[in-house]
Amino acid sequence: MTPSFAAACAALFGLCVGSFLNVVVWRLPRGLSIVRPRSACPDCGEPISALDNLPVLSFLWLRGRCRYCYQPISLRYPLVEATMGAVSALLALRWFRALEPGSAVVATVVEAAFFGLLLALALIDLDLRILPDRLTLPGVLAGLIGSAAHPWLHRNAIQATGFAVGDAVLDGILGAAGGAGLLWGISWAAEKIWKREAMGLGDVKLLALIGAWLGLLGMLYALLVAVMAGAAIGIVVWIVRRDRFLPFGPFLALGGAAVLLAGGWVEWVILTWWPGMVAGPMGG
Repeated sequence: MTPSFAAACAALFGLCVGSFLNVVVWRLPRGLSIVRPRSACPDCGEPISALDNLPVLSFLWLRGRCRYCYQPISLRYPLVEATMGAVSALLALRWFRALEPGSAVVATVVEAAFFGLLLALALIDLDLRILPDRLTLPGVLAGLIGSAAHPWLHRNAIQATGFAVGDAVLDGILGAAGGAGLLWGISWAAEKIWKREAMGLGDVKLLALIGAWLGLLGMLYALLVAVMAGAAIGIVVWIVRRDRFLPFGPFLALGGAAVLLAGGWVEWVILTWWPGMVAGPMGG
């Protein structure tokens, strides 16, 4: 199987996963079944036919409106599908160029699952300001299983020791425990200082999930990306809307996705570029 053909197959798979994620994001935090009943228009309640439920294509064919009531369909649905398809294709290109086909399939599926989980949690937190235990807690266990199946998620731990599977799982355990402990400690200290809740336990569990998938060092990088992105966007939002509250979950998800997709660049920015930018003005 060539990398290009694998990427095309992965893109189709990702589009379908993205369509399913849209269902999960809407139904799971509301306590609804993610299997039944069939998807329906949120405005008129008419069930959506299989022909009108094709990822991205149906949105384009229907010109972004319900076939029955003509109300606009949220642009987020095709964007989630397209994002999941594009990321899956990129992951397939990466791993089918580096590994044997069997190992490449496992690597692509594991990393796509992690990205999909982050995407779903980010959207739920944006919508409802919650991070459901039904996703975060099983996500920690899934991260350890994914670490065993695809140890290269923990590249730093493997390069340091060489015993891939065992060290990857251990790194995942340390990452989960370290992430939960670190963010809980920060939250506890902030609450004592400001006399109010700084962040919810959902964020603590999400960082534990990220640590289980990416390991201790990857978790720390993801947290740093989240803090920097949250600070930058938070300043802009406060200037525009004077709104001081932003959910932290989407920024943690962004950090995890950044380390997953561009870990080398993230490491270079944190360890080389940023210290150089800070040291430059101070030294000269």
